[in-house]
This record gives sequence, C-alpha cells and structure tokens, in this order.
Amino acid sequence: MRASLIQIAVDPDEPVDSRRARVARLVREESGRADLVVLPELWPMGAFAYELFAAESEPLNGPTHRAMAAAARDAGVWLHAGSFVEAEGGALYNTSLVLSPDGELIASYRKIHRFGFDKGEAVMMAAGEDLVTVDLPHLTLGVGTCYDLRFPELFRGLVDAGAQAFVVPAGWPARRRAHWTLLAQARAVENQAYVLACGTAGTHAGVEQAGHSIVVDPWGEVLAEAGPDEETLRVVLDPAKVTATREQFPALKDRVLGIAAPRRV
Repeated sequence: MRASLIQIAVDPDEPVDSRRARVARLVREESGRADLVVLPELWPMGAFAYELFAAESEPLNGPTHRAMAAAARDAGVWLHAGSFVEAEGGALYNTSLVLSPDGELIASYRKIHRFGFDKGEAVMMAAGEDLVTVDLPHLTLGVGTCYDLRFPELFRGLVDAGAQAFVVPAGWPARRRAHWTLLAQARAVENQAYVLACGTAGTHAGVEQAGHSIVVDPWGEVLAEAGPDEETLRVVLDPAKVTATREQFPALKDRVLGIAAPRRV
C-alpha cells in the first residue's frame, strides 16, 4: 500500500477557501502515486488559531467535506482529510473525515483528548466519545488526532477493534518535536502496528509547528520522516508485516491488564 502524507503549511494570510482549493490540488497530484493520502490536523485555519474556530466552523457535510470528497474521487485515493472544526448541536468538535476513492464518507472521528488544559481547544471544543477504525483493502486503520498520541489506552482500544495501522493528523508544536517522534515510535512498538503521523509545517497563530511527519513500522523502525518544511512524504507499507511481527513476537497475547470489549463505529 502506497501512502502519502501531505504536510500542509498554514499561511494566516491565505483565505480558507483558497487553502481548501490548494489542498485539493495537492491531493489530486497524488493520483497514481498513492493508495492512501493523509492530511494534518485543523489545516483549514491552523491548530492554534483559536479565535477562528467558531467563525470557520462548519457542519459535517460542509465545504471542507465537499472539497475533500471531490479531491479523493478525482485522485482515486483513500483520503484521511485531516481535521476541521465541526459545528453540531451548539457544540464544536475537532473532527476528522475518512473518504473512499469514490468520495464517499466512510467514517468521521471526533477528537477525544482536547489539548490546552484550561484554555484553547480544551475549553472551546466538546470531546468525542467513540473509537473509530476503518477497513481499507488489506489494512485496518485506527484513527486518532494529535494530543491523542499521548494516551496509550486509546490505541490499545483501537488494536482491540482490529487496527493494524494508526493515522494521527496533528498540529504539533516545534518545541515538543522530540515527544512527537518518541510517542509515534512508542505507539508503533507497543501495539505492533504502523503509525502514520502527519503534522503541519510553518507557524500557526505565532506557534512554530514541528513538521517532521513520520511513518513508523510495527517494529518501531522509522520508514520515512519529512523535514520541517517538506510538503509531501511518500512511503510504501506492507500490510503483511503487521501479522508477521505479531506472530514473531506475540507480546499482545501476553496482555493481562486493561482488556475490555471495545466500542467500534
């Protein structure tokens, strides 16, 4: 399976409509190059542009969904469309979309762990509740977003739901880039799964972004890593490697604590 991670740099002076069009072009450029394309977190306005969250929020089937569905269909790729600010029932959510090569919405995920402690996303957005996995041909994806990466129990739940790879879009600060790399490798090693972690580049509302999107294999080896300003990271995944790793080193079978029936949507 060929995967492309597109590391969007958010220009605060670029109108959101123009950015959607630019990102759609980048997705279309992966036609024939990728089976799966991944975008980063909150790329329509920037993960730290809190003042824009309410103003740029949209329903699930809003302009971001429509633009990305068309791009996925035109490119003929599975598309994890990063995330956007979803407005529903008077609440805001940090919501990800997974679209099929026909442009069909296969799954949506509302970020469970909101960053900011007592400010920003943590107080402005509601928390999601459901774990989400998506069955692609030959590979099952588990979906998380940015700050979720710090919570291993979420990824254990995704493994229990059948995940063989994790897709993690993010707007991760440059000052904590070492954590980004370390946690991506840890989630891969402890769950014997691929990790595709797609971050943003540039600066969001004065916060320098880490970039350095990374793909880690089930043994924890880094298959590919982007630089801070590199736009597209391409890598080839071998779904059979997940099964082989779990058979060769069956650590997951020795789990004793924290095993529960997963919720799956």
